[in-house]
Amino acid sequence: MRMVLLGAPGSGKGTQGEKLVAHFGIPKISTGDALRAAVAAGTELGRKAKATMDAGELVANDIVIGIVEERLGQPDAQKGFVLDGFPRNTAQAQVLDAMLERLGQPPIDRAIHLAVDDEEIIHRLLDRAQKEGRADDKEDVIRNRIAVYNAETHPLLAYYEQQGKARTVQGTGGLDEIFSRITAALN
Repeated sequence: MRMVLLGAPGSGKGTQGEKLVAHFGIPKISTGDALRAAVAAGTELGRKAKATMDAGELVANDIVIGIVEERLGQPDAQKGFVLDGFPRNTAQAQVLDAMLERLGQPPIDRAIHLAVDDEEIIHRLLDRAQKEGRADDKEDVIRNRIAVYNAETHPLLAYYEQQGKARTVQGTGGLDEIFSRITAALN
C-alpha cells in the first residue's frame, strides 16, 4: 500500500500515520520529522530549513524532494509506505509520480485527507506546544501554517480526486474511530 496523508498541520497525520505503519507493516516517511531532525542535529540542511520553518513557511522544494527520494529508494519502502508532509502541492505530486516511476515502484494507491476544522487545529496545536515545547506552534505561526496549507496543499485533493485516489475522512473523534474510517476508506 502506497499512500499519501493530506491534512492541515495538527489534523492527526502523524498519529494516524503511526497506526497505519503498525497495521500495514510499512514505513512512515515524514518530511516534517526528517526536517526537525536535521534542525536538531544542526546539519547544513537543518540550518537552511530552520528559519523557514520558524516562520511557518514551506521549506524549499529541492530540499524536501531530496529527502523523499533518498528515503523512497531504501529497501523497506519497496513494499509500500505512508507519506506524511509530501507532496505539499500539485507540482510535488507530479514529481512524486515521476520519482516512483524512475525508482521502478508502482504509483500512489490512495490519498487520505483528514478533514478537521481550523479552530480545532489551532486548539490542538496550542495544546501540543504546551506539552512538547514546540517553538513552531505559536498561534500566529499556526494561523499562517493553516493559510499556507489551504493555499498550497489543499488543491492536491483535486489532483488525487481526478485520479480516483482521494478519500476524505473526518479527522475528529477518538483515535481508533478515526483509524477505522481511514482503513474503510483504503478499501
